[in-house]
Amino acid sequence: MYTKVILVKDTDLKREDKTREFYTHLLDYLRGSNLHSQIQVVRVADIGVYDKGLVIKILPDKIIYCNVQDSDIKRIVDSTLDQGKIIEDLVFKLKAKQHRLVLRNCGKINPESIEEYIACGGYLGLKKVLGELGQQKLIEEIKLSGIRGRGGAGYPTWMKWNFAREAASTEKFVICNADEGDPGAYMDRSILEGDPHSVVEGLIIAAFAIGAPKGYFYIRAEYPLAVERIHKAIKQAYDFGLLGQNILGSSFNLDIEIRLGAGAFVCGEETALISSIEGKRGTPHPRPPYPSVKGLWGKPTVINNVETLANIPVIISNGGKWFSQIGTQASKGTKVFAVTGKVKNSGLVEIAMGATLREIVMDICGGTLSGKPIKAVQTGGPSGGVIPEALLDTPVDYENLQKLGSIMGSGGMIVMDEDDCMVDIPKFYLGFCVEESCGKCAPCRIGGFQMLGYLKKISEGKGVADDLGQLRRLSLAMQKASLCGLGQTASNPVLSTLKYFEHEYNEHILNKRCPAGKCSNLVTYEIVEDKCKRCGLCVINCPVQAISGGKEEGYLIAQEKCIKCGRCFDVCKFKAISKK
Repeated sequence: MYTKVILVKDTDLKREDKTREFYTHLLDYLRGSNLHSQIQVVRVADIGVYDKGLVIKILPDKIIYCNVQDSDIKRIVDSTLDQGKIIEDLVFKLKAKQHRLVLRNCGKINPESIEEYIACGGYLGLKKVLGELGQQKLIEEIKLSGIRGRGGAGYPTWMKWNFAREAASTEKFVICNADEGDPGAYMDRSILEGDPHSVVEGLIIAAFAIGAPKGYFYIRAEYPLAVERIHKAIKQAYDFGLLGQNILGSSFNLDIEIRLGAGAFVCGEETALISSIEGKRGTPHPRPPYPSVKGLWGKPTVINNVETLANIPVIISNGGKWFSQIGTQASKGTKVFAVTGKVKNSGLVEIAMGATLREIVMDICGGTLSGKPIKAVQTGGPSGGVIPEALLDTPVDYENLQKLGSIMGSGGMIVMDEDDCMVDIPKFYLGFCVEESCGKCAPCRIGGFQMLGYLKKISEGKGVADDLGQLRRLSLAMQKASLCGLGQTASNPVLSTLKYFEHEYNEHILNKRCPAGKCSNLVTYEIVEDKCKRCGLCVINCPVQAISGGKEEGYLIAQEKCIKCGRCFDVCKFKAISKK
């Protein structure tokens, strides 16, 4: 029996290799000590600490050490684990302005231990459902809570469950949608890795609500640790009589399986996901009928995403009325965001609905990494919109974001500063949508490609005034005629940037200039003579020998040779290269 658990998380998302090395070195050192059989080391996706290098948390002591190096392993094991001494230069005191419901157990328990989950109140919601509530009262409780789907559309959860419950069929299914595909998004992954039993319990409760004897986890294969944790959680649930036949002594039976997705963005859409599980190509189908009436293999099917299901146990345990008091009038509860981009403290943030974008970016995440002014915040991933700095005091909920031309989405949030170009941003997202389009319907397949062509043309300085009108017309056509949500919302980044930053488009088109200096075809690099120290660093680093001259006469950039790579600008220590 382990007496302590060490949770390991690198808050620098780009240093996965560093985390693996530390994890291995820590295990090696523990094997050589007398504590080996007493300590368990577990990698987790969230501890609630961001921008603090490699972070470890020691349970049950709740000690958090940040900016940990390999050289700290010996004193952590020898001093803290063996002797109980705190290492003051590593210790971190958590001060987070968050409301953690979905992430309530992440970083607090060993995610591989069902015993620890149960000790924190886990599966009490299921017990209450099976022993007290029954189907009808359960759905009434979910209706009272006001929870809406956290996968993007914000559809009332109780209504989806009720349609499936009332459907005339003896065979029904529930599916957990863990096919998280937005660039920069990792909310679902973190929940599955950090608190898998909360999602398993939520899925069991959803299955009971509609009378489904079969459930599926649809997880993208790129999440191997999440898949492993869910596998373990399901096995443990079977071992404890929480899955299988006569769950907790009731007449309710449920079996759960895992299906791996191949990483297609379109399979996040419900009907495409269903096709994938059935072994078909993952393409969407017209609705109605909706999956809650005719879904997997033609049977009533409820599909909820990871975050929605993780909310269900805590709602049942504390009551729908309790949950409904969190958030706004129309958007109840909390929302988890993966905040990335030009932000100082990137990471997972869970806030009560109604908190402002400025509170999230400035108070919780510390503002921009560069210290430069915020230009905009993009929410909702490729399907979302860009919100300018002037509107960051807007409360975050489904309705307000939609009014601004964006969406809540699954919870991606990207912060941009003044160096980001508002033509380049929608070009990136539309390029993603074109690449991920299943190609089944012409509005998305052809319209997206045409829009991307106009954005490339504008960014290269070849745009004309009528291009903006063409972009708007194509956007409207895609919204009205595309078969699924991917095509219907793919134009949101374009429309929102046109709405708030049309002047930047005009700069590209009329003045052949990129104000952010991002579009390389519209950038000119020149040497500022009175700042140049003639060190020659720019000459050495130019990959095409476009800089001529010498220390006596000075240097000059030959514009006909320059490939606009910006290497000279980056290496100059004296700011003697201008970027226009």
